Amino acid sequence: MLADTLKILRANNVRLNKRKGQNYLINTQILFKIFNNANISQKDTILEIGPGIGTLTIPLAKMAGKVVAVEQDKKIAEILKKRLNSLHISNVEVIIGDAVKIKLPPFNKVISNLPYQISSPITFKLLKEKFDYGILMYQLEFAERMIAKPGNTNYSRLSVMLYVCSDVEFLFKVSMNSFFPKPQVSSAVIKLTPNPKLNIDEFFLNTSKALFQHKKKKVRNALIDSFHEISDMDKNIVKDLVSHLDERLMNERVMKLTPEEIMVISNQLKYLMNM
Repeated sequence: MLADTLKILRANNVRLNKRKGQNYLINTQILFKIFNNANISQKDTILEIGPGIGTLTIPLAKMAGKVVAVEQDKKIAEILKKRLNSLHISNVEVIIGDAVKIKLPPFNKVISNLPYQISSPITFKLLKEKFDYGILMYQLEFAERMIAKPGNTNYSRLSVMLYVCSDVEFLFKVSMNSFFPKPQVSSAVIKLTPNPKLNIDEFFLNTSKALFQHKKKKVRNALIDSFHEISDMDKNIVKDLVSHLDERLMNERVMKLTPEEIMVISNQLKYLMNM
């Protein structure tokens, strides 16, 4: 795979930019492991974000009914189109654009080696979409945050959101030697299955955001310091509001709160503010 990747890049006079997350998979075994976990059929419409020169795209197109490939780099997208044409592959729609900003077309599975710099915004965006599941490659540290439990140093707003509105399964690690150019970090492949029955409201999202800006502080202090993420209120009013919340939870450290406890805080706040 490395030889083929280098040949394509040299033929098109392309120098990859690590800052854009252009680290291409060159390990065939990892490719097969991704496909084995994806369970792809001709009924599937696959979304791929950051397809690059088509390492995943081309084999995906041979297994799925349709592939929608969203690539931000115009030059790389043209190379991908040229490769698809030369192989007479017609079931891939290449969209040139920023996957975080554009409206995503319908799909039922997402399979991607994600550009790591958009890991957080694209994950939150995907959770608002309707799909069966995703097989997604992330930086290992980010993947560990996705599955972190309360009290763990990796526990974050991301951990809470994913716990509440999806099922996250850590599938396997991927060595940095599996990419070209070689990144400075290891990676991991995650299976992300959204829970369509849950609709997390904006107030809960904002409460979580306020809390995790100060995850090592006590909940009371974290809320007072970052209440602007929830509502613009005078600080004295905020202090009075917070004094009416569950005392035990207010004295807990943010990073030790369970997602259920954050939901309790959010609901109590919403009730008090609507009185």
